[in-house]
Amino acid sequence: MIDILKAKSYFKEYVSNYDVNDPRIKLKIIHINHVSENSKQIAKFLNLPKEEQDLAELIGLLHDIGRFEQLKIYGTFSDRNSINHAEKGVEILFKDNLIRNFIEDTSYDNIIYKAIKNHNPLKIEDGLSEEELLHTKIIRDADKLDIYRVFLDSKLEDCVHLKTDDVSKEILSPEYFEDFPKQELLLYANIKSNMDFMVACLSYIYDFNFIDTLKIVKEKDYITKIIKKIDAKDKYTKEKLDEINVIAMDFINKKINN
Repeated sequence: MIDILKAKSYFKEYVSNYDVNDPRIKLKIIHINHVSENSKQIAKFLNLPKEEQDLAELIGLLHDIGRFEQLKIYGTFSDRNSINHAEKGVEILFKDNLIRNFIEDTSYDNIIYKAIKNHNPLKIEDGLSEEELLHTKIIRDADKLDIYRVFLDSKLEDCVHLKTDDVSKEILSPEYFEDFPKQELLLYANIKSNMDFMVACLSYIYDFNFIDTLKIVKEKDYITKIIKKIDAKDKYTKEKLDEINVIAMDFINKKINN
């Protein structure tokens, strides 16, 4: 049995060991809570049993637990410039058995481990069981979905990977626009600017696993609102972002209607 209220209570106790007044910590806690709710909502859309919904919610609560040590040790949330936060998370949870503070039942350990470990890479690893794969897909959708909310609810300068005073003044790399219509996730490794990073995040639409997730993206009008918030000043970049908006919405509508 999963006691989600107990898990949330211990999560608050765990994060109290970090500087909760740091805006980066605050942002991450809010993100985690939203992802947890998203995960539960997606599980409901899939008509999963109550226990599976609770498991999805728990995985959402734990998916970014490695972020706090990452920030404490390296001063950044950038995996490229520090450590893989998902791998750090499963190490924290399972190496020292911290997981037992969140859930006493050991029968879900493999699912939790695999889902957290696979929530952030470009591709899901092979060899997962049916249930491990299901919960991995749920957390990947829930996480990406909330990243869109973060962009709209926060200053863009607080969300991007590279230091900048104004994202809107940056120029989109031509290859990032050229690669967007290929309907594949754009690689962070090729990012040259924060503008590239924003477009890479817009390409999340190609990696959502469930139609219901895309329906939420459409209902909340995330793509158009994010592009409007970027408010690109460069003429080329503005034109290409407008084209990306059309391409993205066409993809989403076709997926939903097919």
